[in-house]
Amino acid sequence: MTPRALIFDCDGTLADTMPLHWQAWRVIADRHGIHFTEDRFYRLGGVPSRDILKMLREEQNLNYDHYALSLEKEHAFMPFLPTVQGISEVVAIAREHHGKLPMAVASGGKKRVVEEVLRHLEIHHWFGAIVTSEDVIRQKPAPDIFLEAARRLGVEPQFCRAYEDTDLGMESIRSAGMEAVDVRTLVSVVR
Repeated sequence: MTPRALIFDCDGTLADTMPLHWQAWRVIADRHGIHFTEDRFYRLGGVPSRDILKMLREEQNLNYDHYALSLEKEHAFMPFLPTVQGISEVVAIAREHHGKLPMAVASGGKKRVVEEVLRHLEIHHWFGAIVTSEDVIRQKPAPDIFLEAARRLGVEPQFCRAYEDTDLGMESIRSAGMEAVDVRTLVSVVR
């Protein structure tokens, strides 16, 4: 298929932020006595922090406001922002198609953080739409975030190619009826 639009996840796809998000998670987990392993963090890639915190609260019978802790986790991440680097192979694909195809970002992150990361990488202006966890009700692996990105670009889902770095994200893309590219394979082939 020749795509009519490209849609990219942000964390772990365009931006090498996942290890930095893990560092922020460690701060919050230690501060509030939450058991959360690195392996589980990576398996839940694409799930908004508020949803993870709600799940952990219920599993561990803890008492905290998952929305408030989600904001606290966001604040814990921001000092790492100056060290964020792009994932060169994926950024190169976006650069190649900038101005030629409509492009969007579909991220389970918070809008403020995603936009700051894209500005830091100096690629924010490449995307005609930035859809985040705050823009849809159902999160990955539901298709909603990718469908909303396609809608905002004005391109039918079956004509979109989407890029992701997690199993949940890949499931989300396929559920949306889009062509799915697993950047973990792309990056491992190039490197």
